[in-house]
Amino acid sequence: MKTITLQNRIIILLTIFTIVTIGAFVAVQLSHELNITTQQEIYKANIVSLIIEERLDKILNLSLTEKEKVETLGKAMGSFKESDLIDKSYVLNGEGNIVTATEKWLIGSRGDYVDAQMVDMLNKREFTQRETFVDKTAKLFSLFLPVEDEAGTNFILRVFFSLGDVWAVIGQVYQPVIILGVALVVINIVLGVFLSRVIITPIKVFNEAAKIIASGRLDMIVDISTNDELEELGSTFNYMTKELVKMKNKAENANPLTKLPGNIVIMDDINKKIKENKKFTVIYCDLDNFKAFNDKYGIHKGDDAIKLAGEIFKEAVKNRGDQFDFIGHEGGDDFLLVTTPDRAEGIARYIIAEFDKRVRALYDKEDLSKGYMVAHDRDGKMNKFPIMTISLAGITNEDRAISSYGEVTNIAAGAKKKAKAKRASNFVLDRG
Repeated sequence: MKTITLQNRIIILLTIFTIVTIGAFVAVQLSHELNITTQQEIYKANIVSLIIEERLDKILNLSLTEKEKVETLGKAMGSFKESDLIDKSYVLNGEGNIVTATEKWLIGSRGDYVDAQMVDMLNKREFTQRETFVDKTAKLFSLFLPVEDEAGTNFILRVFFSLGDVWAVIGQVYQPVIILGVALVVINIVLGVFLSRVIITPIKVFNEAAKIIASGRLDMIVDISTNDELEELGSTFNYMTKELVKMKNKAENANPLTKLPGNIVIMDDINKKIKENKKFTVIYCDLDNFKAFNDKYGIHKGDDAIKLAGEIFKEAVKNRGDQFDFIGHEGGDDFLLVTTPDRAEGIARYIIAEFDKRVRALYDKEDLSKGYMVAHDRDGKMNKFPIMTISLAGITNEDRAISSYGEVTNIAAGAKKKAKAKRASNFVLDRG
């Protein structure tokens, strides 16, 4: 199914709006003009009816036969029709038949149901003055006048007046409609261009930028200047791309075993905290007797020990640390954790307690029962090595100034030696 673009949707909506607006305007304008025309025609009919009544009185007072009076009345109505004062007219006798009419083909026929009602009233002597009837469907106004000659013969004169021609009214309103239509088209074109610039163009920019990012270029920056939510979205988009670059760098530098950030990201994090003048404590980790364990139990078991240390570091931050704490893996059995000075002791105690408890699961029962294992030392000689312990060395700038990552590593070297000098798992903090 072919999708409709946002631009086409806007064009369709604007077109529908234009058509509906013009249609509503035409309907209102036509109704208004028809009402005015109807009122004018009714007023005109009332004026003409007075003239007709006056003419009718004169004809009835003439010394003519009944037939001659009817013919004279018919001629008079014909002159009114020719002058466009009436639409048509005819005379009904007491039996409801048309005896004369401006339309000759009507003579001899019977009137309609309204005529029948009027004739019935006439015969019952209930029709003594003018009556009117409005046919809204045919847009005709009818005037009924009772006619009685000297001999007492009764007739009804029915005169029709048009209440307005719809096409004539349309002719009156078409110019305003054209003007409105042109105005709406111009307005919609301007509105369409405006919407295209402030909405569609930025969306296209976002779409193209997203495609570029998907192709691998994560440093894509968009320039949206609309002073509204779209510009705010653009700023968020740019922030996202910067974070994607950072995430990519972290992923490329991450340790494949623990998935923790490596040396480059570690250095960036510590330098950032130094630049922002934040107080921090860096905790370095080293697994004691790890090399001997790795040599005896193999690389796979050695990897398990490293992963265990990484998991415990993550748990320590989750349970004792802060959301902004950082964990890094320098390689091998060397880990690093950056936290706030107030949380360092609690994190260190958690790491030591958990490591001493859970590392025992990596040894076989014989070595656990003896409390040590036998393996080659660095000189190639067989030697006894205790169960692995963990040495933690902390460096903080809480009571001193530290200006660089290099200074942190230099101070850490001494703290690591002090921690390694102790046989059990421990935490040494260099406060400066």
